[in-house]
Amino acid sequence: MSLDNPRHQRMLSELLKVSRESLQKVDDELITKAFTFMIEAHKHDLRASGEPYFTHPYEVALIVAKEFPLDDTSIVSSLLHDVIEDTDFNLEVLAAEFSKEIAEIVDGVTKISSIFTGQDFAKAENYRKLLLSMVRDVRVILVKFADRLHNMRTLEFVNPDKQRRIALETLEIYAPFAHRFGLGRVKWELEDLSFKYLNKEAYEDLVRKIKSKRKERESYIKKFAEPITKQLGEYNIKYDLSGRAKHLYSIYRKMIKRNKPFEEIFDLFAVRIILDTENKNDCYTTLGIVNQIYLPVPDRFKDYISIPKTNNYQSIHTTVVGPDGRLVEVQIRTEQMHEIAEKGVAAHWRYKEDKSATDKDLEDWANWIRDIFENASRIDAREDLLESFKLNLYQDEIYAFTPKGDLRRLPIDSTTVDFAFDIHSKVGYHCIGAKINGRIVPLDTKLSSGDQVEIITSKNQQPNKNWLKFVMTHKAKSNIRRWINSEEQKIVDAGKEIWNKKIKKLKLSFSSDEISKISSGLKYENHRQFFIAISQGKFNLDDVLLPKEEEDTTVAESPLEFDEFAQITRKDAGGILVEGKKTEMLYSYAKCCNPIPGDPIIGYITVGEGIKIHRKTCNNLLNLSAGDSSKLIPVQWHYADQSYFVAGIIVKGEDRPGILNDIANIIVTYSNTNIKSININTNDSNFEGTITLYVNNLEYLNKLIQRLKKVKGVYNVERFESL
Repeated sequence: MSLDNPRHQRMLSELLKVSRESLQKVDDELITKAFTFMIEAHKHDLRASGEPYFTHPYEVALIVAKEFPLDDTSIVSSLLHDVIEDTDFNLEVLAAEFSKEIAEIVDGVTKISSIFTGQDFAKAENYRKLLLSMVRDVRVILVKFADRLHNMRTLEFVNPDKQRRIALETLEIYAPFAHRFGLGRVKWELEDLSFKYLNKEAYEDLVRKIKSKRKERESYIKKFAEPITKQLGEYNIKYDLSGRAKHLYSIYRKMIKRNKPFEEIFDLFAVRIILDTENKNDCYTTLGIVNQIYLPVPDRFKDYISIPKTNNYQSIHTTVVGPDGRLVEVQIRTEQMHEIAEKGVAAHWRYKEDKSATDKDLEDWANWIRDIFENASRIDAREDLLESFKLNLYQDEIYAFTPKGDLRRLPIDSTTVDFAFDIHSKVGYHCIGAKINGRIVPLDTKLSSGDQVEIITSKNQQPNKNWLKFVMTHKAKSNIRRWINSEEQKIVDAGKEIWNKKIKKLKLSFSSDEISKISSGLKYENHRQFFIAISQGKFNLDDVLLPKEEEDTTVAESPLEFDEFAQITRKDAGGILVEGKKTEMLYSYAKCCNPIPGDPIIGYITVGEGIKIHRKTCNNLLNLSAGDSSKLIPVQWHYADQSYFVAGIIVKGEDRPGILNDIANIIVTYSNTNIKSININTNDSNFEGTITLYVNNLEYLNKLIQRLKKVKGVYNVERFESL
C-alpha cells in the first residue's frame, strides 16, 4: 500500500513530527505502516459529520502523542483502535501484520467500547470488564481516553439523545477515571464538554459571563502578580506565572454546592506559578514570598509535594486574600510536576531513571484498580462493585498515620475500621477499639487528615455486620462481606449435613429439582435459605419427609392451646425444660431481655415462633402477660447444656491511656471469653461504654463483672437489659 494522496501525506507528516517532539524514540516505519493500513481499512467509511472515517483514528493518535506520549506502540494502537470493530480485519491479522502486543491493546479498547451500549453502562459487570481490560495493559485506557476525547469534541454531529447518553457516561466514568490517572487537562476538557451537552443553557450562560469578565480578570491578575514577580526576581528564581478562569463545570459545581449565583462566587480564577528548577525547596521559597505579600486563608492550604496524591500529582495549593479582598487560589509546582499533573502516567514514566522498568511502573500505577475488583468474579461482590468503583473514582483523600508514623492514604470519611483493614485484613477482622491522637474513640469515628491512629485488637473479636453501615473503603467492605459469607456458609453446610443424615437414615433420595420444590413449598427462595432454616431448626424435618397421618377434622378451631402448639417442634440438645421435662418444642430467647442460665425465667407462647424465653423481671413480658396470662408457661434451665448466650454490660470510668486495652484483656483472658462488640464514648475525662459478649450463665457473667470492677479507673460495671 502507498500514500499517493497529498492529504494523507500531510497527515502522516504531521503525526510523525508530533511523535518525534513528544517521544525520545520513534519507529517511523512502524507508524507509517500503521497509518497506511488504517487508511486502507477505513477507505469506504464515513463519520456522522460526513468526514472520511480515518480522520477519527488519526486525531486519536495525535491526542495520544500530544497529551500523554508514552511510546510509539500507543500511537500505532490508536491508529488501529477501530479496525477490529468496524472492518473485516481480525485480531489474527493485526498480530501478524504488527505484533501480538498491539493486537491485545486494540482488542482491549474494542471490548471497552462494546460493553457500554444503550443504557447498560450502569451495570456493575460492565465496570468489571472495563477494569480487567485496562489492568492487562494500561495503554488500553490511555487510547480509550483519547478516543472518548475526540468523540466528545465532535459530538455535535450525533442526535440529541445519543449526545446526552455519551455525555453522561463521560461525566460519570471517563472524567473521574482520567483524574485518577493524573490526566488533569483531559479530565477538565471531558467535564466541560459533558456539561455543554447535559445543560446547554447553563453552559452557554457561564461562557458569556466569563467572556465578559475576561479583560477585568486579566487586569486583576496583572495587578495581583506584580509584587510576586518582583520578589521572585530578587531571589533569581526562573518561573512562568499565568492566571486562568477556572473550568466551567468546576464553577457550575461551586454554584450548586454553595447555592449561590455566578456573581457571588469569588474564587473564579487561579494563578499558577511553574518554576524552572529541579529543587523542590524553591516551591516553598515561592510559597513564603506569596504569603508575605498576601494573607493566606488557613484552611485552604494543601501540600501535595510532601505527600503526593495517589496518582503522583504534586503541587502546593494555597488560597490568599488578594487586592480588593478577593480570594485567589495559587498553585506552585516545578515544570516536571506540572507535566505529570497534565499528562499523568506517561509523564511519570518519562522521568523514571530506569527506562527498562516500563511494564512494572505501569502495573504499579494500576494497583488501586486491582484492589477494587479483586473479588469481582464472586457473585456476592458484583452487586456492590458499581458503588465501590464509582466511589473510588470520585473520592478525595485524607492522610492518617500509624503510631510509628507510617502514612496511610484513605478516602474522605474513612473510619478507624477502614484504617485497620488498610493495615492488614487480620487487623481489621480483630479490631475491638481504636485511639485517635491518644483518645479512645468508637469504631465508627471518621478520620481527619493528620490523625494518628492506634488500632486495638483481640484474637476473639470478629467483624460485625453493622460495620458495613459506616465503612467507606472497598477493601474493608469486601473483607467484611467475605467473613459474613463464610460464617453463613458454615450454617449452610451444617444444614446440608443434617439434611443428608436424615434422608440417609430414612433411605430417601432427592434431586436438586425436588429439593427446590420442597424449599419453595416452605416459602424459601433457594436451597441456601432452605439449608440455613434446617440448621437453625425453623421446622421439623420429619414433618417434611414423612407422610402425615390424616387429621381429625372434627376438632373445632380454637385459640392456640398448649397441646396444639406442641406440634411445632424441633430436635434440640435441650437448653430448656418445660414443666420439668426435656422438650422438642421450638423455642428461642427473647432479645428484649436476653436471659442467660441462672436468670429466673418464664416462657410465653407465641404464634409461629414457639416459646419465647424471658427473664421474669422483663418489662416487655409484664406488658404481654397483662394482656393474656394464659400464654405463660413454666420453664427451667437445663444445666447440661453448654451453649453460649449474648449478655451486655455497661462500663463507666475515668478515661486514661490504655484503659480500653485493659478492659478488653480482662474479658478475653477470663475463660477465653468472646467479645461480640464494644463501643466506648468519652466525655471530657470520663468514659462510658457498652460491651456485648458471650457467656455460659449468670454466675459466669457476675464473676466477669467483679473482675472488671477491679480495673484501675473503672468505677461502675453493671448488666443492662436490652441489647
